[in-house]
Amino acid sequence: MLPKLILVPIDFSANAEQALDYACSLASKLGSTVHLVHAVTSPPSALQVALTEDIIENLVKEHREALDKLANGRRALASFGAATVDVGDPRDLIVATAETLGADLIVMGTHGRRGLSRVMMGSVAEDVIRHAPCPVLTVRAKQGEA
Repeated sequence: MLPKLILVPIDFSANAEQALDYACSLASKLGSTVHLVHAVTSPPSALQVALTEDIIENLVKEHREALDKLANGRRALASFGAATVDVGDPRDLIVATAETLGADLIVMGTHGRRGLSRVMMGSVAEDVIRHAPCPVLTVRAKQGEA
């Protein structure tokens, strides 16, 4: 089955944009629709108290506008659906959005970290691969960009 709905998680890194470009290329060939998702990560609880709802709402609004800008620059290449921006853990949001939208494929960047860096930061891509309701295609950072 060819993917009709491709979900692309965006963290605004160069690698995420590479994954988006790859997804747009696929979408143009397959007649698929690309949906973007971004998680505004929650700060540690000590800082969370200092953040008001207005600040969080502004962050969500700014990130949604940034996603729209990414999509608008690629609309000649692919069809885009609505973008999802929410507060929470990226792993959970990506999987939940894939389930809600009925995504056929997730295309996401991976930084390819190893050793202590991976232990400290974890692997969002690995978690998504393990829990996603659909296939996940990872796009590795070009050498020197991780």
